[in-house]
Amino acid sequence: MARITVERLGHVVRIGLNRPEKRNAFDLAMLSELSKAYTDYENDPDLRCGVLFAHGDHFTGGLDLAEVGPAVASGKRLFEVDGIDPLALGGRRLSKPMVAALQGYCFTIGIELALAADIRVAAEGARFSQLEVKRGIFPFGGATLRFPQLAGWGNGMRWLLTGDAFDAAEALRIGLVQEVVPAGDLLGRATALAERVAQQAPLAVQATLASARAAVTEGFEAEAARLEERARKLMATEDAAEGMRSFVERREGVFRGR
Repeated sequence: MARITVERLGHVVRIGLNRPEKRNAFDLAMLSELSKAYTDYENDPDLRCGVLFAHGDHFTGGLDLAEVGPAVASGKRLFEVDGIDPLALGGRRLSKPMVAALQGYCFTIGIELALAADIRVAAEGARFSQLEVKRGIFPFGGATLRFPQLAGWGNGMRWLLTGDAFDAAEALRIGLVQEVVPAGDLLGRATALAERVAQQAPLAVQATLASARAAVTEGFEAEAARLEERARKLMATEDAAEGMRSFVERREGVFRGR
C-alpha cells in the first residue's frame, strides 16, 4: 500500500500521510514518497496550492526510529538531492504554498512538517509534542530553527526543552496554528483555504512567499533592497494586466500563471 496518497482538485493537490495502522509513523519509504509528492507538486505548473493531511486518527506519531535512527546515524540522506525537501532545510524547497491539516497526535516530525508549511489548521483534540529530548536526541528537522522564531523564545523553549505535550488551544495561542476547527471539518477547512490561495495570481503568490522567506533567512535590509525589482517583474506579467482589468471591471481575476 502506498504510504502517501495524492489527489488533485483543480489547482489544488491534497497529499495524504497513509500509514494509519502505525499512527502514520515515518519510515524511510514514507519519507521518500512524501518527497516525490512534493516534487511532483512543485514541477506541475497547473498546481497552485497544496494541502498536507493524514488518513486515520493521527497526523503522525513521529519518526519510526528503529529504521530512521540508524539511517541518520550512518549519514544516509533522507531525501534525494534532486527532490523537494518537505522539511524545507536543504536541497530543493517548495516555491508554492502548503496548508497543513493536523489532527490527533502531531509529534516530532509532524510539528516540523507543519512549521515548514505556510498555513496550519488543527482539529480540536489535536495533541502536539516535540519530544526528542525524552529520547536522548534533539529535533533535527527544523524545530530548533523555526519554533522559537514563530512562537517566541520562551514559548519555543517551553516545549522544546521539556518534550511536554500541548493541546490545540495552546498551539493556537503561540501561533503554531492559525485556526482550530471541529475534527470533522478539518480537511474541508484546509482545502477551502488552499482553494482560496489558488484563486489568486500564482506568480504573485510565489513572489510573496519568496519575499517573506528571504526577509527571514537573509534579513530585512537585504529583502527591502529587492522589493522594487520583484514588483517590476510581476508588473510585466499577463496576470498583472488581468489583475488591473479585473479591478477596473469589478470582477474576480482569472489568472493563468503567465
